[in-house]
Amino acid sequence: MALIDRFFERAVKRGQLTVFHADGTSRSFGAPDAAIRPVTLRFGPGAAAAIVRNPSLGAAECFMDGRLTIEQGDILDLLVLMTGNNRWEDATAALDPKPLSRLVNTIMHRIGRYNMARQAKRNVAHHYDLSRRLYDLFLDADRQYSCAYFTDPANSLEQAQADKKAHIVAKLAIQPGMRVLDIGCGWGGMALYIHEKTGAEVVGITLSEEQLKVARERAAERGVHGKVRFELVDYRAMTGQFDRIVSVGMFEHVGTPQYRTFFRKCRELLTPEGVMLLHTIGRAGAPGVTDAFTLKYIFPGGYIPALSEIARGYEGLRMFPTDIEVLRLHYAHTLKAWYDRTVAAHDEIVALYDERFFRMWTFYLAGSYVAFLNGGLVNYQLQMSRSRDSLPITRDYMAEAETALRADAPEAMREAG
Repeated sequence: MALIDRFFERAVKRGQLTVFHADGTSRSFGAPDAAIRPVTLRFGPGAAAAIVRNPSLGAAECFMDGRLTIEQGDILDLLVLMTGNNRWEDATAALDPKPLSRLVNTIMHRIGRYNMARQAKRNVAHHYDLSRRLYDLFLDADRQYSCAYFTDPANSLEQAQADKKAHIVAKLAIQPGMRVLDIGCGWGGMALYIHEKTGAEVVGITLSEEQLKVARERAAERGVHGKVRFELVDYRAMTGQFDRIVSVGMFEHVGTPQYRTFFRKCRELLTPEGVMLLHTIGRAGAPGVTDAFTLKYIFPGGYIPALSEIARGYEGLRMFPTDIEVLRLHYAHTLKAWYDRTVAAHDEIVALYDERFFRMWTFYLAGSYVAFLNGGLVNYQLQMSRSRDSLPITRDYMAEAETALRADAPEAMREAG
């Protein structure tokens, strides 16, 4: 109890945190701040000790099990308060994990990063083969499970996801008759959009049997069989030649030891004039480790790369990095929309799983949100080409194509924004 009180004394200056301990005593930390909602916590027996031993995993599991309850505010408010006092750009060494904890996390992280083909499918199934109904409850209608693109923070999630697809497809400069490969195609939304807007033939590949089933159903409903097809294939086993490759939200599952394999395979699959676009969550700073909660409950084998690690993956392969864009707050806006929809769907999610799963899922979404709002995570979009002559030498074509694609959006979508 004394240890966790000392931690809160150091960690909370802005915003007010009230803590009720298991022995009935209480303490308040920080000071009221109009920008940060006050939060009241209650620790059950053993909760404080579990959090002190392993702050990331301990806090998550105590919250999931009901040993840590939030009596004022919710888990999002708590994480906003804690991270708002130690934003990534202002971070101090005083709040770093203990040396022993850092060492253990690093060792476990390195073990988990060896994402060989036989492990990759199991890792993907752990997260993406959950009930399709769960994803229907918090994603947009197209099931875009990656960072949206908010041309205006007030836009709806549906508008922002449509604008994300337009933003990416504009960068790819796809022409009719081209062949496009979508690595990690999810439920098929991007592949179907590409064919609809450009007429290109698209192959989408995934390791999720549930996603494959939905993607094929959607292609059949639209009558695009033969023009858009989906396969259960590991990217390492893919063959053929493609004019364009797109990969959105998949690279986080590749594993750093496989980065060179990934880029080498992409180069092999591209035509000599081919272009690829990689959209991935990334670290704004140096390489790090995946937290214990995420590895255990959300994305086993997952890792968010630093830009330097991505660059080492393609260095020496003679691919031109033709454009790099950093999306800073877009995923924060996306995750807030997902979190709000998840909370609104509480009863349905509990009926699908149970209360513990609901708490786990809200902890995951809230933690991800603050990582982009106050932490060191961003999204990178890297465009790469095998030839220096494949694309115009200025970015003007991107804006022109994006404007045209967005203007072509259905009227209902424009009104939603």
